[in-house]
Amino acid sequence: MRVYNFSPGPSALPLQVLERAASEMLDANGTGQSVMEMSHRSKDFMPIIEKTEALLRELMGIPANYKVLFLQGGASLQFSMVPLNLAATDVPGKGKKAAYIDTGVFADKAIKEGSKYAAVEVRASSKDKAYTYIPEAPAPSAEDAYYHITLNNTIVGTRWDKIPDTGSVPLVSDVSSCILSEPLDVSKFGILYAGAQKNLGPAGTTVVIIREDLIGHAPAWVPVMLRYDTHAAESSLYNTPPCYSIYVIGLVLEWLKNLGGAGAIAKINREKADLIYNYLETSKLFYSPVQKQFRSLMNVTFVPKEQDAEKKTEIEKRFVKEAAAAGLVNLAGHRLVGGMRASIYNAMPVDGVKALIGFMEKFEK
Repeated sequence: MRVYNFSPGPSALPLQVLERAASEMLDANGTGQSVMEMSHRSKDFMPIIEKTEALLRELMGIPANYKVLFLQGGASLQFSMVPLNLAATDVPGKGKKAAYIDTGVFADKAIKEGSKYAAVEVRASSKDKAYTYIPEAPAPSAEDAYYHITLNNTIVGTRWDKIPDTGSVPLVSDVSSCILSEPLDVSKFGILYAGAQKNLGPAGTTVVIIREDLIGHAPAWVPVMLRYDTHAAESSLYNTPPCYSIYVIGLVLEWLKNLGGAGAIAKINREKADLIYNYLETSKLFYSPVQKQFRSLMNVTFVPKEQDAEKKTEIEKRFVKEAAAAGLVNLAGHRLVGGMRASIYNAMPVDGVKALIGFMEKFEK
């Protein structure tokens, strides 16, 4: 029996995608081989990566003057690549000014890594209230090389409800946990990057969508593998890419297209999120610590109302254990914040959310 997997990543994949991948494991597209066995430069693999890129461009409405790169190293490597390519100078450690908004653990990691290569300034932060809201974004400075935000914050469960206008300063965003969860105007950004393992496919691939004028500015000392121009010039084939992961991303994108695209999945995602948040509003046992305006559609966090720390921890442990026994797995909150977290990415069906709410009602009684 398959469980309902609420993991924040690697996360659930659509059942149809898993079944399709399984059926093609030994013979993909009539080649007599698995995608895992294909040369990345072969006539068998090239149509796979080209189709995956074309589907991503179609579903996201990516303008022609943007490159789509399939890289490795996770979104965490982009914490380094962004400043190395946009703000580093000929003198290592003497980078240009860069603006960051601190809205959570991963935003903070991006800030710390960016500070090694750019003159990072944190222009606003929600750390004062445990990252439970999105702060007002101040206008960028004319000297800023770029302006960085994390569009959806996986751990606490917040999201930007509006995209800041940064004018001529390139807006850069980590969209790992919200990519293709709803329509997004790519043209408002200079760079979007996302680890695939939440909404796009299995772990191993990082998608980078970058405006062409931002490519080719890394100083000579930046390593070849950390340069966007390296990968753009070779269409993501400078070295061996994560072929199988790219193939599965293509299957996920086909699944999403058949559902009706980003607009269609957004309606489903809002329905799922509303179901849980509406329940939490009436619950006598649980509540959401996130301010309503900024609640994530993808990562719903909730905690017991119990004030005694020991009893609260006992309730959380019991909830996670009994939920798993009921086929609802990976509901424990992040180790840094505790509580519970239901990650309801695109592949999570409405029935899974309804099953979770039904369990929560029984548990509360």
